[in-house]
Amino acid sequence: MEQSYNSSLLDTAVAELAKLPGIGRKTALRLALHLLRQDEEVAHSLGSAIINMRDNISYCQRCHNISENDTCDICSDKRRDSSIICVVENVKDVLTVESSREFSGLYHVLGGLISPLDGIGPSDLEIDSLVNRVSSENISEVILALSPTIEGDTTNFYIFRKLSSTDVKITVLARGLSIGNELEYTDELTLGRSILNRIPFSAT
Repeated sequence: MEQSYNSSLLDTAVAELAKLPGIGRKTALRLALHLLRQDEEVAHSLGSAIINMRDNISYCQRCHNISENDTCDICSDKRRDSSIICVVENVKDVLTVESSREFSGLYHVLGGLISPLDGIGPSDLEIDSLVNRVSSENISEVILALSPTIEGDTTNFYIFRKLSSTDVKITVLARGLSIGNELEYTDELTLGRSILNRIPFSAT
């Protein structure tokens, strides 16, 4: 039975905060009590920022990265190399690759990885839209920058098969990345070197 804090308003706030990933009820209570100790403007500003983010951030129609417009800032940046697409699992991986400062092309966010055990198949991901981009845009290379896990490798192979009839060069990150590690937790130096030293997928 969940603990009651003698205030239905506090109970509700704690319950909502505890829904966030990595936040248990004890941490949620600490956060709620912290906000109560602050000036009202602090809580109002936080609430407004969250609501504004949720209402106004959507996804880029081209690459599926987060965006405040139909096309994200990266896709709109004329200084980027639009002939190279880096395929990543999620938005966090875009931020991770960007932090390496070694990639200046565009991205394509799949929205997950193929995982039959979790009921996630190719049709649940943005794979068809990637194939369409390769066929409709002047793409010379597709970098498969997925985590070196079973699910990542399965997704890599599926995409490779889907693009095998095209002339596009398909590469993967150099295996300086540890097998089984999530891309998100890779240090920037290792990731940067893996991007620079990427290899043809067929060689794997």
